[in-house]
Amino acid sequence: MAIKIEMLRCFRAVVEHGSLAEAADSLGRTSSAVSMMLKQFEGHIGAPLFETARKSRLTPLGRAIHAEARRGVEQFDRTLHTIEALSKAQLGYVRVAVTPSLGQTVLPDVLQRFLRDHPDVHVDVRDMDSAAVQAEITNERADIGMAGAGALAGFDCTRLFADRFGVVCRADHPLARNWDELGWADLAGENFIANGLCDQIADPAFAPILDNARMNVRNTASLLGLVKAGVGITLLPRLVMLPEFTDLAFLPLADSDAQREVWLITQPRQTMTPAARALAGAIREVRVSGTG
Repeated sequence: MAIKIEMLRCFRAVVEHGSLAEAADSLGRTSSAVSMMLKQFEGHIGAPLFETARKSRLTPLGRAIHAEARRGVEQFDRTLHTIEALSKAQLGYVRVAVTPSLGQTVLPDVLQRFLRDHPDVHVDVRDMDSAAVQAEITNERADIGMAGAGALAGFDCTRLFADRFGVVCRADHPLARNWDELGWADLAGENFIANGLCDQIADPAFAPILDNARMNVRNTASLLGLVKAGVGITLLPRLVMLPEFTDLAFLPLADSDAQREVWLITQPRQTMTPAARALAGAIREVRVSGTG
């Protein structure tokens, strides 16, 4: 008969309580059941573990086995606790790839609530452009992706909301003074800085503006830095414009309904850990004011 963890647990309880009755009470079992388990354990060992029938003194072999039994039971209990915590999303590691604008505006509130409810789950967040988010998901380097690049075949995808595009320029730029009277045609003479999201704007009137762009900047922070410096103007979704960007203006497009669709992309549900599924569920509940 193979040694079972319950044999070690019974032996440890008898040693630490000094009697079968007290050990049985601590284990929630009968004294006869504990006694039988102990006899089976000694039978497998092939030598007595106690010097007397009263179980008050261990043999030298019993002392050595008790030390191993205690460590074994403690390790087994820790393993069970970890397995249960992982299965209940109380423990785990989640990899998130997200575009900078969503990482700054949408993710903070979600993570604040999630980490409060799952204090032992670790989350690794990396920001990148939409194409890179899709690549991270495709290459299984991320469990969850948030981007404006649309659905991705073969993965679980949820449209979260839509975010309208607008012109972004310095707050003191001439366009900002009378934008209500202007449109696509008035951007023709401006130094336009393209970015990775421009490919999502299918409006024919925007095509010549994009074709004439002399710069293409994918990093949002670098892009906004250039706009702040007066190097040029660009087009971005409204959520990119944080409240603290007081030196910049966001000018909604009056003659276009161009918008970025924000998608949640995850690995197939059956391959995700419970912690990753829980975080994805929290993101799906996102509601962003002023978006569609």
